[in-house]
This record gives sequence, C-alpha cells and structure tokens, in this order.
Amino acid sequence: MKKILILANSDIGLYKFRRELIEVLLKEYRVFISLPQGQFVQDFIDMGCSFIQTEFERRSMNPVNELKLLYTYKRIISEIKPDMILSYTIKPNLYGGLIAGTKKIPYIVNITGLGSAVEKNVLLQKFIAAFYKVSLRNVRTVFLQNLENRKYFEKHKIAMGKHVLIPGSGVNLDCYQAADYPDSDVIKFVFAARIMREKGIDQYLEMAEAVCGKYPDAEFHIYGFCEQDYEKTLEEYSEKGIVKYHGMVRDMRDIYRQAHCVVHPTYYPEGLSNVLLEALATARPVITTDRPGCREAVEDGVNGFLVKEKDTEDLINKVEQFIALSRAEKKEMGLAGRKKAEKEFDRNIVIREYLKAVKKL
Repeated sequence: MKKILILANSDIGLYKFRRELIEVLLKEYRVFISLPQGQFVQDFIDMGCSFIQTEFERRSMNPVNELKLLYTYKRIISEIKPDMILSYTIKPNLYGGLIAGTKKIPYIVNITGLGSAVEKNVLLQKFIAAFYKVSLRNVRTVFLQNLENRKYFEKHKIAMGKHVLIPGSGVNLDCYQAADYPDSDVIKFVFAARIMREKGIDQYLEMAEAVCGKYPDAEFHIYGFCEQDYEKTLEEYSEKGIVKYHGMVRDMRDIYRQAHCVVHPTYYPEGLSNVLLEALATARPVITTDRPGCREAVEDGVNGFLVKEKDTEDLINKVEQFIALSRAEKKEMGLAGRKKAEKEFDRNIVIREYLKAVKKL
C-alpha cells in the first residue's frame, strides 16, 4: 500500500477541517501524520492513521529551533519514504517542501494564510517569498484559499502554473446543519477563535463593554484557548459581567445553534475563516472584517455585516444595527448564509480538488 505523509502544526485544525479528506485517503493509502501531541491525536489513531509526534513552536523565530525542525522533517521523511507529502501551514509547507523537493518526493501544499509576521514586516515578507520560491520549486499543486494570497504568489512568481483556488477548508454541511433560529429575548453574540490580538479580541471586548450597558438583553460569549496573555483581562471582563468566557470547546455545533450572531473582527491574515463557514452552515448571521479571508463569506447586509479593520466604533455600530433587526430579519439573514454555504463552501468541493491532485501524482 502506498504511503502519504501529512505535515501540520496542530491536531485541532487537521481534525476539524481535514478529517473527511483523510478518511477518504485511508481507503487507498497508509496515512502518516506528523504534528505536535494534542487532544485529537487519538482520534486520528482510531481512524487508522500512524502518528509521529513532532514538537515545534509555531511562533518561534529562533534559528536553532528552526534548524532542529528542518532536521526532524528530514529524518521523518527518510525513515518513512512516503510516496507523496501533503502539508498545511507555513513551517510544514516551507521545511517539508524543501526536504521533499531535494528527495524528489511529490508534494502538495495548502496555503492557509501568510501569517501576521509576514504582513507586518516588509523584510520578512521578502525573505518568506524567497524561501517559498525555493521550497516550492518542485511542488505539484499549491492550494490557495483567497484571491489576495494568489496575487501574492503571482507577484513573487512562486510555483507559477501550480495554483489552484479552493473555498478554504470548506464546511461539512451534514455535520453543521441549519438550526432553528433561537426564540429568545436574550441576544447571544459569539466570538470563537484563538484568543490573540490579531483575531480582534480587543475590539470585541471594547464593543461588548460599550453595548452591554445600552442593551441589557445582549450577551457576549467567548470561546477559544488563550494564545497570548489574555487570561487576566478575560477574567476581569467576566467578573464585571461584560462577557462570558468558556475556554476551548471541542465541538462548537451546540454553541452556534444557541447563538444569534457570530462576531469575528479578525485582522489576522486568514486563508478563509473556518469559524465563518461553520456559522453560515448553521444558518447564523455573521459580523466580520472587510479583509481577505473574511469578506468572501459575507454579502454585506444579506447574510451579515462587514466592518472596517481594527475599528471598534464601526463594530459597535454594526452590532447595534443587528440588534435593531426583527427576529424574522435576523433569521432570514442566517438562512441566506446557509444558502451561500451550500452553493460555495461545501467541503466536498475541496475533497474533490485534493483527490484530483493526488491522482495526478
């Protein structure tokens, strides 16, 4: 049986957004997964995958750590001798691609976003572009999740002729089904993301503080693990009754069902936000940033609202505008989102593109 090696930086994203693809691959291939230990690793093992624990820090720029990861990938690939490699996120794409290219192993990469460091630092952007150019010189397919990322790759002439645009990770429409709109006087807003500055947590907290005093029937919930030092801030806001912080939740479906609106004020360089796709599939309106990776999911005023980047006042205005809608209007907005998810973001679209690329190899 032929072997596929998957390189990723997190078990959470791989399981929640790529499980269905891996299930299909397991029917014909032996699948190895290389990533750090996590709560979904046993799920992969139960599915039939072989797990290779690969520790690394996603945000580290320490040269020693980066060389260590590069060597680790070289060792793993030499030992397994995979017939092909699939990779996700920046470091697995760069380092895995570099090793796969030198060993002439066919590989496919998925650009899930360019990363906040690249967007902030012009010199780093040039360095990463040059690194991508070398790492992906022998790549077979580069999956891109939004037009801005494709323009970046075209501008820097990276892997030209190998680009395929896909609708993010897509969403499992059977798993995330349209739910009845809540019939409650309390309007629940949900923030679901890693708790970090670039995901817009500061704007959400400021908005919640401004709105909750004027609208006592509005509730502001937060789900996700703290990737930056926000524990104390969240505790203070929770003690004041401004927000309710629930930590990391394994399965978000019930949360979306109970929500009236999902708020995602991110300015992180997203590929295509999975939170938005899941909310749309559940028939929930969304309020998010007018930037690549988010605007693709929203028709402004139809299935949600777009807000200016890092603009708390605009976020407050859009939330108040949403509160002012009737229940019927809110429900209609959610149903429009479900229709958009069915038409544009079905995960089967992504799986078909992957199988097409894999079969070419």
